[in-house]
Amino acid sequence: MKILALLLGFLSTVLLVGCNEEPSATAKANQPPPPVTVAKPLKKRITEWDELTGRFEAVETVDVRARVSGFLESIHFRDGQIVKKGELLFTIDKRPFEISVEQAKAQVDQAQAQLDLANSDVERARPLLERRTITGREFESREATARGALASLSEARARLKNAELNLEWTEVISPIAGRISDTPIDVGNLISGGQNGATVLTRIVSLDPIHFEFEGSEADYLKYSRLAQSGQRPSSRDSANPVAVRLIDEKDFDHHGQMDFVDNAIDPNSGTIKGRAIFENEDTLLLPGMFGRMRLFGGDFDAILIPDDAIASDQARRIVMTVTTEGKVAPKVVTLGPMVFGLRVVRSGLSHSDQIIISGMQRARPGQTVKPEPGEIKAEEPQTN
Repeated sequence: MKILALLLGFLSTVLLVGCNEEPSATAKANQPPPPVTVAKPLKKRITEWDELTGRFEAVETVDVRARVSGFLESIHFRDGQIVKKGELLFTIDKRPFEISVEQAKAQVDQAQAQLDLANSDVERARPLLERRTITGREFESREATARGALASLSEARARLKNAELNLEWTEVISPIAGRISDTPIDVGNLISGGQNGATVLTRIVSLDPIHFEFEGSEADYLKYSRLAQSGQRPSSRDSANPVAVRLIDEKDFDHHGQMDFVDNAIDPNSGTIKGRAIFENEDTLLLPGMFGRMRLFGGDFDAILIPDDAIASDQARRIVMTVTTEGKVAPKVVTLGPMVFGLRVVRSGLSHSDQIIISGMQRARPGQTVKPEPGEIKAEEPQTN
């Protein structure tokens, strides 16, 4: 009897559990599709800006060296100041060079006297030659002496010019306008001049305007070349396409310039090509060597824009959930671009007619039937250049 009672109790429990589970499965099967908000991607004409990194470089950089050797007599600038072109920077002891100039002048006077004497001898010998008092050979000898004296005079004058030039070079002037560095040489030191082994006295870099140099990939070069060929965007080799730069402590691209150079070859080692833009720098905020992030004008085109919230990740891929006409969820792999008007540019993978899920994506699974509710994608304030 006890065994029969236990069997009846077990069967009752099994039937009770079966009765409780069957309504749950039925309820699940009859559950309505989850609601999601859908909208068509926003189609808008935009100006694309490609971002590249680079550094500012001086338009002109000069290592100031002495052209003559001598003792440094005086320094006429303060380290780090702005200097003008032609401004006096250093003075080398002039006395040895002034003496050389005086010696060269004396040699010119001596050569001039010898020339005058030789010319007089020629003039006195001319009538004697006519009367055949002297031979033609003697007359030619006097003419040769005069020509030699003239050559000596020319040589003396050249030495004088060289001595005067060396004296002029004792004053080292600024060859460009810009900001000067410090000098490692103190007054009283002997400095070396000339074309080889001359002492570097300081360095000057120009600041206004200033260059921004960067490197673009081969893909970037091909993109811009195709745009130029199709007439959508002029080549930066031919046109000063606009650019903008922001510094490491800035959020906006507040420094505006224009392209002025694209290199003639792609570096086979890095696969990049050098580009350069030029910026006005009246306040001298921008310095050579400073890092910046640049936006380069990439052309105007009709773009498809969606919110970032509508984008999901599948490992390295970016996916957007769409809803078909039958109400089923269909994922699409997309290629993304930059943010514009607060929305993400979709380069490929979507069409303007697609219905994408912009809200409730966590309730949607691929192949699942959902209840689409109409929504709208709105752009933020216009893009600033």
